[in-house]
Amino acid sequence: MPSALESAIVMAVITAGSGVAMFRDRSRRPASWRARGWVLWLGVSDALNLLFFFAAYRIMISVSVLAHYLTPALVAVASPIALRERVTPRTLLAVVVSVAGLAVMVGRSDAAADARVVWASASLGAASAVFYASTVVTNKFVIDEFTTSEAMFWHGVVATAVLAACVPLDAWGAIEPRPTLYLAAIAIWPGALAGLVFLWALRRMPATHASTLTLLEPLVAVLTAGAVVGEALGARALVGGAMILGGSLLVMTQSPARAEPRASTSPATSDF
Repeated sequence: MPSALESAIVMAVITAGSGVAMFRDRSRRPASWRARGWVLWLGVSDALNLLFFFAAYRIMISVSVLAHYLTPALVAVASPIALRERVTPRTLLAVVVSVAGLAVMVGRSDAAADARVVWASASLGAASAVFYASTVVTNKFVIDEFTTSEAMFWHGVVATAVLAACVPLDAWGAIEPRPTLYLAAIAIWPGALAGLVFLWALRRMPATHASTLTLLEPLVAVLTAGAVVGEALGARALVGGAMILGGSLLVMTQSPARAEPRASTSPATSDF
């Protein structure tokens, strides 16, 4: 099925799961129109993030993952400007080490790959990274007025609509039950639940740190691919994975006094 349809199905299931959780996780007062506007943009940016990433992933996995994980560097650049977060030298070092690890791990050369294919995948992956970085930063503008479940649900409603609008009309009639159910199952466990946990954690750490820790994702993907589908792990993948872990550990072991910026903690939201 087309990338847009895959993305729409995944997002619709995530949104439905968040809607169920929202019954127990509600704000104590109505959100401002400014915060609602940010949620609207959050939905658009997340939809474009998924759309570009699914498209890039279809072309070349390694190139798309590498380009997509430009996100931490983009967040590190945007956070001091948009969020006035203090970026420590240790955080910048973690970003550099982790991104370099990604380059080592997934930057394997492939002489058979057509240059146009590589550039197409890299361009789509980089576009995805731009919008993913936007979602990380934008979440900081809504977490004081929306609970985790509310932010997930309302931005998901917008994202699902945007993705559905990108689906070709003839693709809707080609939906088959088995792949649709498979996508739905994936969306519930690593989609909805992981998204809720991510937003819960984002309330408690600077955006730069949160995005750097997500660099564990490609490491898990490589290890799982090796264990489940038998993809060989070469020395470059092992070295790159170790660098990613090292960068993430730099963030996780940073003292709370240096890691946490001065930020308002509004009681308007409940803990999920």
